[in-house]
Amino acid sequence: MTADTTRTEIVPVLPALDPLRLDPAMYINREVSWLAYDARVLEEAADPRNPLLERVKFLAIFHNMLEEFFMIRISGIREQVGVGVQERSPDGMNPAQELAALRDGIITELATQARLYRDDLLPALQVAGIEIKDYDDLDTDGRRMMDEYFERMVFPVCTPLAVDPGHPFPHISNLSLNLAVEVQDPEGERHFARVKVPSVIPRLVPLPGTADEPGKAAVFVWLEGVLAANLRMLFPAMELREVHPFRVIRDADLEIQEVEADDLLESVEQSLSRRRFGSTVALMVNSAMPANLVSLLTRNLELRPEDIYTVAGPLGLADLIELTRLNRPDLKDLPITPRLPPALNHNGGMFAAIAKADILLHHPFDSFTPVIDFIRTAAEDPDVLAIKQTLYRVGARSPIVEALLKAAEAGKQVAVLVELKARFDEESNIEWARRLEQAGVHVTYGLLGLKTHCKIALVVRQEGGSIRRYVHLGTGNYNPGTARSYTDMGVLTARPDIGADASELFNYLTGYSKQVKYRKLLVAPLTMRPGILALIEREIVRHAEHGDGHIIMKMNSLVDPACIAALYRAAQAGVKVDLIIRGVCCLRPGVPGVSEGIRVISVLGRFLEHSRLYYFHNSGKSTLLLGSADLMPRNLDNRVETLFPVEDDDMRAHILTEILEAYLRDTSKARLLQADGSYIRATPPSEGPAFSIQDTLADRAANDPELAFPLSALPKKYRRYLSNYGRVDPQE
Repeated sequence: MTADTTRTEIVPVLPALDPLRLDPAMYINREVSWLAYDARVLEEAADPRNPLLERVKFLAIFHNMLEEFFMIRISGIREQVGVGVQERSPDGMNPAQELAALRDGIITELATQARLYRDDLLPALQVAGIEIKDYDDLDTDGRRMMDEYFERMVFPVCTPLAVDPGHPFPHISNLSLNLAVEVQDPEGERHFARVKVPSVIPRLVPLPGTADEPGKAAVFVWLEGVLAANLRMLFPAMELREVHPFRVIRDADLEIQEVEADDLLESVEQSLSRRRFGSTVALMVNSAMPANLVSLLTRNLELRPEDIYTVAGPLGLADLIELTRLNRPDLKDLPITPRLPPALNHNGGMFAAIAKADILLHHPFDSFTPVIDFIRTAAEDPDVLAIKQTLYRVGARSPIVEALLKAAEAGKQVAVLVELKARFDEESNIEWARRLEQAGVHVTYGLLGLKTHCKIALVVRQEGGSIRRYVHLGTGNYNPGTARSYTDMGVLTARPDIGADASELFNYLTGYSKQVKYRKLLVAPLTMRPGILALIEREIVRHAEHGDGHIIMKMNSLVDPACIAALYRAAQAGVKVDLIIRGVCCLRPGVPGVSEGIRVISVLGRFLEHSRLYYFHNSGKSTLLLGSADLMPRNLDNRVETLFPVEDDDMRAHILTEILEAYLRDTSKARLLQADGSYIRATPPSEGPAFSIQDTLADRAANDPELAFPLSALPKKYRRYLSNYGRVDPQE
């Protein structure tokens, strides 16, 4: 395929679609697909081609994802079952059937995780000089050192909680690791107690004199083992009968009644305080725990037998992420060297560079520094009158927010929409919202009933006798941390129509604007769904005329029934459909007569695929959209999202040929979705190495010949940045 360079406008021709008429067998269950995604992450932990500590990281990520699945998805389905909901999902399952299918899948994945840890990763770590030992496996000196550590660091923060008529069963907080302890008093009576494993102490305790000595094996001991071995200090004069770890997972999905909330910020704060007390969803126990203790926990936590999951080996393996902080570069991926777009080497400064031409940023292969510098420059520029920005997830220490604070202190008009309901980032966002308000920033929290997920920053600048707007639009969050580990894309532009749309979007978000049409942007929940469906229908029409229909979509998840039905219709009409979907995909490809022309691949590598791109060939007059939205009902109907067109011809051609088509050629980290919902690895070439798109983009960034411009022309901050990555001599 050759690159397209012809610009086209979106034609609002709506197709007649009825996804409800599709056979349920044409949909893959959303939750089952989510578990399949978790399984692909677990495969990366098992892949010997990955460096050892990267495999450990994938195992920790898998466990984190599984726990989030319990807290958000399993909790919701259990609630539906509890109130007798019989409504079926598009694939035909009712909630009870979903729950049964998911339990089977989770049990299988937990068993796979345990085997991988025990039989593969532990021995490999030992060979590499990193040992994780149980307390009982230590020699006499090792036990003595761990006992001393317990007395010094652990004992003072432990609180044993008895359970008897005078001491009710204690609250077990979400995701806490605990010891179920059965003791016997001198009179022979048995008692139950709970001891929480302190979360303020590292879970993997280094054996003194090992982890910090070159050439010596780094030895770690599980904290709960150290605690269990020293419980007699907590229960003097009592005989220890049973000691077993357990872990509780609770419902963590916030329910906020926005209509009844006078103050949304206060309402979110109150909901957060209740999260740790959410209803219990699951109990994780060790396989050695006796039935009487399991029964006691089940009864007091108000669980059913099917909510109990037995794990062979340590619980809560997400804590293995602690090992990735070891100074062992030989066991990790080589660090990536982000590039700086040559367009920023402009004598007139950042705004002059953006005014000259749109600038594409592809993170993490391109540095996130220009995005930060866009806001910093605006904050310092005396000609900038206003800055407006949406914030979804910004992280704990945000240079973006610091720049906005400085802009407000400099007297500029600063308006920020902070999304308080960004799941698991609520506390951080509340803190930033308060700081921004105290600095005089106009802070809003979005529209009633909608989560604001779009990524947009608008700078209004006076130039001569007129006003010019500069805009950053992106697929990912304004978070420098995730910009180093997620693949995302963004565009810096001064196009007047994009700027006008950005102004009207902010008026819609912060005021009472009833804006329903935009010049260039597709905005959910207003124009995005009909716009996407119209583009699919246009491709069907153009294919009938020219026979070259092609749709490429890259996203995190594909769930929306209407969009799936439209893609089936396109495939039946002969349009070639390529879908690059990292996670959940409810579309079933390769079904004869329905979806034979649809290919679905999932790419999982060292970077989390997060960018969303939508390409429509349109007989050479292509449309390419980037943005924040997946094709899911929540994104299209219940969030404020944006998709924006890439209108620079060279930029569009680059994205098509060097990015989208390259993803479709991946034979290293790509899996192909089959008609039965399973995934198989892409077949590598018979000769030569497998092709990895992420490695290729990283290598290209590190060796970009366009970076051979004089470094003296770069601002000092960029020279410092490059020197930190070893690109240039710091003395140069």
